[in-house]
Order: sequence, then structure tokens, then C-alpha cells
Amino acid sequence: MRPPTTRLRNSVIGACAIGLLSSLAPAALPAAGATPQTPAAAPKASGALAAAPYEYLGWGSPQKPTDVMAATGVKWFTLAFILSDGGCNPKWDGSRALKGGSDESAIKSIRAAGGDIVVSVGGWSGAKLGEKCSSATALAGAYQKVIDAYRLKAFDIDIENTEFGNATVRQRVVDALKIVEQKNPGIVTYITMGTTPSGPDAIGKDLIKRGAKAGLAADAWVVMPFDFGGHSGTMGQASVSALEGLKNAVKSAYAYSDSVAYRHIGVSSMNGKTDEAGETVTLNDFKTILTYAQQHHIARYAFWSVNRDRSCGSGGAGDACSGVSQSPYAYTKVVAQYGG
Repeated sequence: MRPPTTRLRNSVIGACAIGLLSSLAPAALPAAGATPQTPAAAPKASGALAAAPYEYLGWGSPQKPTDVMAATGVKWFTLAFILSDGGCNPKWDGSRALKGGSDESAIKSIRAAGGDIVVSVGGWSGAKLGEKCSSATALAGAYQKVIDAYRLKAFDIDIENTEFGNATVRQRVVDALKIVEQKNPGIVTYITMGTTPSGPDAIGKDLIKRGAKAGLAADAWVVMPFDFGGHSGTMGQASVSALEGLKNAVKSAYAYSDSVAYRHIGVSSMNGKTDEAGETVTLNDFKTILTYAQQHHIARYAFWSVNRDRSCGSGGAGDACSGVSQSPYAYTKVVAQYGG
């Protein structure tokens, strides 16, 4: 993310975890160096857990999550972003404490209303834990502080910008997530990154391969199909193309069947006008993605962001509106229809 402007993503192919039921263990993967085997059965997101749009409580005149729940039927949110406070220590936006503040109060209100949250670490801007923590063990410890603070069932690494582009850091993130999975049986881990219209670029494919080689049992690899810098067809069609490319990359790296690979991918779109001039994701594009998700039972359908899910009035698109003519929460209502 890039507050206080909208979040830039894929112009540098920068790189959102939603939850499965905590009782669903991740699919077993081979140890490093071993030949991967397709699992007999793979877990998948189900019900309300499959749709957790991003809300950023740090800017964009955020709506009360409980108001969003009442208006749309959505139950889960992906809350962004956890960053470094300058060292290997996690804080909201790198500055707000995990406990005792407005963020924890919002989480309590969501849970009191029958929902739950995924916490997202990373984003486009700010100091990244993957870079500030000097080892996988230290990074896993920073992730664990967040997991423990909120008793998380699901965890998202939104790997973008410099964190995504550094091979040493990519490996550190993979190894840290492997530690997290070992210490937190049943936790759902998602890795979210940028994409081209045909799927992950070479860096994204490298990250997936590193995960497979390490035996990382990621519940889903997730792409953000926007800020393409050019594409053919509608944004819905380009998103489907990107997801097919992601499926093929995950299938190849993990030796999954097609059906299992689909259940280990996800999408995090952007509503309305994106950061690219002339690029707009319409409600019909969201419906195209929904149809694809329902057909293949992908693990995640999210978007950036609830903050923007309203019209702008006289202003242009930004942190707090989509830039297109729409009714409030129109995009969230599409995503809320997804049940895994």
C-alpha cells in the first residue's frame, strides 16, 4: 500500500490470508528435495471464510466493520497492514501497537458481531518485516506476535515492492512461514503478490517454487490482477487469464492435479479505477471473477478495498472511493456471494 494515496501494485510486479476453518489442516507437502505428490484431498475455504475483503483502518475514512457486515452479509475482513516499527517488531502501519488501541477494538467488534479477521502483513509502502528481520527465525517470531495477539486462524503475507524483489528476503519469508505453520497447526497461510495478465512473472514463479521446495503448505497463492500497464479484453477476462497462469504455476511447482491446484489459488482484485490511468475494474468484471471462482472453487476472493467501495461524488478515485458510479458496498456484495 502507499498511503495516503491508493495502493500501487504491479508496475514493478509487486506482490492479501483469508481463513479456512481452523480444524482444516493444510495439505501435506513434500520435504525439501523430495518429489512432490498430489494430496488425496486438499482443504479449501468455505462459507463466509472464503470472502474477506480488505479494509484499511489507517486511512480512507474507514467504515465501521460492523456497519459493513450489516449492509452486505460479509463476515470476514482482511485488515491491513502490519509493518516494521523500524526493527524486527510488528505494529499496525509500523506505528500503532497491536494491543490496547483502536485496531484491537475494531477486531473485538467484528468478532462480537459473529465475524472474524485475517491480518495482512506487508503491502506496497513502509518498512517491511521481511527486510528488517535478519533471519527466518526472527521473522517467524515477529509473525507469531501478531498471531498470538489476536488468536488468528488465518494470516496473509502481502509481499510487494522491495520485499518481493529481493531473492534473499523471498526465501526468508518462505522459511518463516514454514516455522509459523509448524508452531500453529491448522493456521491458514496465504501469500499474495502482483501478476501479469498471463500469470505471475518470473519473480512470482520463483517465489512459488521456493515455497514448494521448502515444503511450505500454503493454503493459497494469491494474485492481484490489476495495475497491468496494458491488457487485452475486459479486466474480468484479464483477471481470469492471470488466475489460469497462477494455477499452472502452482500445479507445476507442487505437482498438483488441476482440481487441487485451483483450490490452492486465490484472487485479490481492486474495485473501480485502479492506479493505472484508463484501467477500471467494473462490477461486471467482479461478477466474471465470481463465476470463475465458483466454477473452480478457488480458495480466496478478496479485493482492495472496502474503504473504496462507494462513489466519489465530485472528486476522483482515491483512498475513500472507487471513481465509478455505484451504490455503497456494491463490490463487497458481489464478493460476499462467494462461498468457496
